[in-house]
Formats: sequence, structure tokens, C-alpha cells
Amino acid sequence: MPDSATQEPKTLVGRIHYDIRDITQATWDACSHAEIYNPFIDYRFLRALEESNSACPDTGWAPFHISLDSDEDTVAVMPLYLKSHSRGEYVFDGSWANAWHQAGGRYYPKLQSSVPFTPATGPRLLAKSGPYRIEWQRQLLEVATQLAGKTNVSSLHITFMPEEEWKLAGASGLLQRLDTQFHWYNQGYRDFEQFQDELSSKKRKNIRRERREACQDGIEIEWVTGSDLKEHHWDAFFEFYMDTTYRKWGTNYLTREFFSLINESMPEQILLILAKRNDRYIAGAINFIGGDTLFGRNWGCTEHFPFLHFEVCYYQAIDFAIANKLQCVEAGAQGSHKIARGYLARQTYSAHWLANESFKDAVADFLQREQRYVKSDIEFVRTHSPFKTVLERE
Repeated sequence: MPDSATQEPKTLVGRIHYDIRDITQATWDACSHAEIYNPFIDYRFLRALEESNSACPDTGWAPFHISLDSDEDTVAVMPLYLKSHSRGEYVFDGSWANAWHQAGGRYYPKLQSSVPFTPATGPRLLAKSGPYRIEWQRQLLEVATQLAGKTNVSSLHITFMPEEEWKLAGASGLLQRLDTQFHWYNQGYRDFEQFQDELSSKKRKNIRRERREACQDGIEIEWVTGSDLKEHHWDAFFEFYMDTTYRKWGTNYLTREFFSLINESMPEQILLILAKRNDRYIAGAINFIGGDTLFGRNWGCTEHFPFLHFEVCYYQAIDFAIANKLQCVEAGAQGSHKIARGYLARQTYSAHWLANESFKDAVADFLQREQRYVKSDIEFVRTHSPFKTVLERE
């Protein structure tokens, strides 16, 4: 029997799946397997979002996943959702929605290919390895845009995609957008002290002061991962998470059940960094461990101390990355304050298909101007690097 990874199937059909469990984990894993593991496209992570009712029709994230199938096999899949709003995406199109509505149109529903509530770059066009991989990715894009046209949605958005997928989307006629995040890169550091030595004197002194003051008042920091993660850790963290999300958005995206589900299915990919005072947890951050990257996600606290947020979210993450020989720390969306703490500006990529041609032309013009600003901002940040010398990744 021919191997679909080496021989092109005669006929490929695109199918919609309204529940990720309609696709088996083995099938998904065969398509999503990559040289560098990404925890957010892990079947277990996406399934937990749906099973916990975090990403579901009631929350405005109706699963609409695509598979590309031959008679014998599935060769590619795409995480996709039918959205009734723009929350939890972190590539902001609110101004587009307002303009569309003011012109008498209906912006929602729209199609969104991303990982819900997760501003982290990762593959979106998941195709099996082999000589036809790029062609299957191109066909996924074609199926997705055709689906958008047939379902009468306003638009299709593919966000936080890798640069190579972004270029493929642009070649397929989608509009291209850039944005900025701040990442820390490991230059083979022996320890945190060696990393600090690469910073300018002022930045180095500030970090030492922040770390010292953050852990005053008897505060202790714990790393908890793998089989050491217990439900009482999640009870504490969920309290922190709820405090942050209610203050920022008035609601929580992730349910308590979500954290239990990922604890059961993928604990080895999770790191909780927790702060304890008087034998009680008072703050914490959840991180996910990738093949070469530590992804910082959510933070919260029930007691406020100066610089504790920086210690738990940034400095401890760097400590963990150095100790475990990870190459990068991605600490989430936005936050120019990260620059002074050794994080560097990086481009992020998204691609967009719009049904209305006139609106598409207007957005295309906007994106061209926006790209110039993004590139200019990144260059400005590069020239104001916290490091004594320009690093290779800059």
C-alpha cells in the first residue's frame, strides 16, 4: 500500500469537524508532528479546551476544524473556529469590525484559525511530512477560504502563524499582517548571573534590586511540574487566574475543569511557578514547555508585592530556561516593559481573507502602513537594546 506521506493521493477532500474528538489523536498527531514540539497544537491541549467548555459555541468559539482527506488517509488538519466576537485572540481587529458595521455590514460570525486565548506562535497548517507537505498546506488554505465564502462569514483570520506559513498565505492571496512580541533568548548562559553580565550596568542593577525586593517578607518561589502537580496547586492557581481575568476582562476564558484536564493528560509539558508566603500560595504563573521554548501564559495573585510579577513571570522563567537548556522564553502578548529585563522585540505574523472586495482594499492599505510602523518600532527597540553588545538574534 502506498504511503500517503511520500505519494500524492489521487483525490483530496476537505471536511469540517465540529468537535476535535471527531478526529483521532493519532491522526492529528501524525499531521501536527514537527521537529520542534509546540504544546498549544497538541491534541490534548485543544481537546481540553473543548471538553472543559472553554472553547465552545456558548463562549463564541465554535469548533470548525478542517481535515484534508484521501480515500485512505488524512494528510493535513487545521485548527479552526467559528467566532461570534473577537475576544481572546490578541491580534486586534475591533476597528475593522466597527468600520464594517458602520458601513451596514455584519462582521460576525468570522472564521479564526488560532489556539483560543493563546498569543503564541505555532503551526496552523498542519500537514504530514514529505514531498507534498507544502502543497497540502496550500490546499488547506484553499479549502479554508472556500469554506469562508460558502458559509457567508465576513472573513478568515489565521493568527500567530510561523513566517513560512505566512509567506505561503500571502502567495495564496491572503492579506499579511505584522505585530510585535518580546522574547528572551538563551545565548548558552551558564546561569542567570552570566545573563545579567551581558546587560548594561543600569539594567543589571535594576534587575538585582527587583529580584531582591520581590522575595522580601518571607516569600519563597516553587517550580512545580509533571507528576508533582496536584489539584491543590490548581485550586490555588485558579484563584490567581480568576483575580486577573476579572480585573482585566470581567470574565474568565478558561474553566477550572480545563486545568484538571491538562494536568491529567499532559503534566510533563506544564510548569507552575508559585510564590508562597507563610505556608500559603499568594501568586503564580502557568507556563508550557515546548521543544526549545518556555511559553509563559497566565499570571495572578491574591497579595500584591513590588516586583513579584516580574520575578514570577520573567526572571524565574529565564532561570528555568537556562537550567533546562531551552533556547527561548515567550512571555505572552504586549509588554514593552519586558525590554529592560532582557527580552527582545520580535515580529509575529497573521494572514487575513475578507469577503468584501472594497473592504479588503481598504484593509490592505491599512496593513501596508501598519507594517512600516511595526518594522520601525522593532528597529527602534533594537537600537535601545538592554544588552552591552548587539546579540545575534537582534
